[in-house]
Amino acid sequence: MSELINKQNSTRSKVRRKISKDESSLWWMYIPALSAVSLFIIYPFLNGIQISFTDWDGFSQESNWIGLDQYKRLFSDPLTWLVVRNTLLYGVGSTFLQLTVGLLYALLLNRSIKFKALTRTIIYLPVIISPLIMGYIWVFFFAYQGGALNDVVVWLGFDPINALGNPSVNPWIIVLVNTYQFVGISMIIYLAGLQGISKDYYEAADIDGASAFQQFKKITLPLLMPSITINVVLNLIGGLKLFDVIVSLTGGGPGNASQSMSTFMYTLYFRREDAGYAATQGVLMTFMILAISLAALIYFKRKEVEA
Repeated sequence: MSELINKQNSTRSKVRRKISKDESSLWWMYIPALSAVSLFIIYPFLNGIQISFTDWDGFSQESNWIGLDQYKRLFSDPLTWLVVRNTLLYGVGSTFLQLTVGLLYALLLNRSIKFKALTRTIIYLPVIISPLIMGYIWVFFFAYQGGALNDVVVWLGFDPINALGNPSVNPWIIVLVNTYQFVGISMIIYLAGLQGISKDYYEAADIDGASAFQQFKKITLPLLMPSITINVVLNLIGGLKLFDVIVSLTGGGPGNASQSMSTFMYTLYFRREDAGYAATQGVLMTFMILAISLAALIYFKRKEVEA
């Protein structure tokens, strides 16, 4: 009996050593990815933090260490709060619309309807277009002179609308264009989540006499929470770092009315030759996106339930 126990213990030890050896060998697989992340993300970010403590113009060979002066300038600059407000609008506004519209599309396409594959393709198609090109496409619609919108407005007998030149309107146009382009991603993620929900839940709810709204509230929404979490985080990050579509639609104007933090950094670095201040804005944007995304991730993760 003791010999049998010893053999079993010996076998277990060999299995543990083999598993430990296999797990340690897997660490070599992480090296290429970690190297790429370190080279293209971590190093530039740390270098940007260093630049934020200087007055470097972005082109000269020399720079002076000025300590926290750029950060003092950051928090006293009224433009900072304008671009932060716009950035939050682009991030939160786009996220809300993509979550809502994407869910409506997914609920529709999860049913048995005609031309479902074609409809799904049409909705997803804008995703594959460059955001820069997408912005230029919509310029032809909203342009003051020769735009399709104003052609219709003038034909109806009204004065033309300068939508892209109106500071109170053009940030919302940017949100709508960004939503139109990327709502297909939210739709696909929702569809995957909906198709993973067992029909047994709905059959049981039908037997209990639950209405369609009650089924959505008590079954669909809770079990779809992992998909909602993914969509919230992806859309927040994408909206908060919005750049291309702003450049092509408004160029950040009129003045700085529609600037995001990304476009403002570009302006500071390449047009004003103020790389130190641009890096400071970049540090603020990075920590803002990190804080908001992590807060959203933690909040929605707590709402998830197991199927």
